[in-house]
Amino acid sequence: MDLNLNGKNAFVCGSTQGIGKAIAEELANLGASVTLCARNDGALDQVKSELFHTSGQKHQTLVADFSKPDLLTAALDEHIGQGNQYHILINNTGGPPGGQAIDAGIDEFRIAFNQHLICNQILAQALVPGMKEAAYGRIINIISTSVKVPLQGLGVSNTIRGAVANWSKTLANELGQFGITVNNVLPGATATQRLSSIIENKAKKTGKSIEEVDAAMKASVPAKRFADAKEVAAAAVFLATPSASYINGVNLPVDGGRTGSL
Repeated sequence: MDLNLNGKNAFVCGSTQGIGKAIAEELANLGASVTLCARNDGALDQVKSELFHTSGQKHQTLVADFSKPDLLTAALDEHIGQGNQYHILINNTGGPPGGQAIDAGIDEFRIAFNQHLICNQILAQALVPGMKEAAYGRIINIISTSVKVPLQGLGVSNTIRGAVANWSKTLANELGQFGITVNNVLPGATATQRLSSIIENKAKKTGKSIEEVDAAMKASVPAKRFADAKEVAAAAVFLATPSASYINGVNLPVDGGRTGSL
């Protein structure tokens, strides 16, 4: 298989921790030059210093706050205007707070819509022209298994993730003719800071211990464990390689078999 990403440029969102960081590391390991994007300048520099670079890669950072789409647009305009072009875009943004959909405020939906769908659209519009020019593009959205089966207690997230999944499928249909694929990776319960937060909140609401909630969540997975971020990254990065050129418009669960649908 052709997994070589030498000469490819990748833009990775939410890349200072968790799944985003693991994806950035694996892209660099396969030879890509990686631009890390997140809010924390210091954390970005730290991750950048740790990336594999002996294949001549030139890694970069871009500070952006996805709660402020206008500022993201301005930052990208300047960045692309400096001659930066990309072959790979990893859309990865932390999920909205938990809670039932019926209890969510209108602003919760609006904020999540901006942070996920609107910012994804801004990024795609900025990076796709370079992909078309190169006749090589990979847009990979890290979303959630909730696009197949909604998850209890994540009303806003279920709603917004579903919108992103359909946006992605639409783009896949539009961009396939240019050598650009658009796919979604759907992580199950993955050992990240977000999962720890979800477990803590669920423990508080139910009166159960963190250990009890943790054990119950693991028991619901056929693999009987949580995923490591590197396992999710492996699936996402494969979709970025030349060998995945005919995989387009799919939702790929990486969940240990937990999702109750095909």
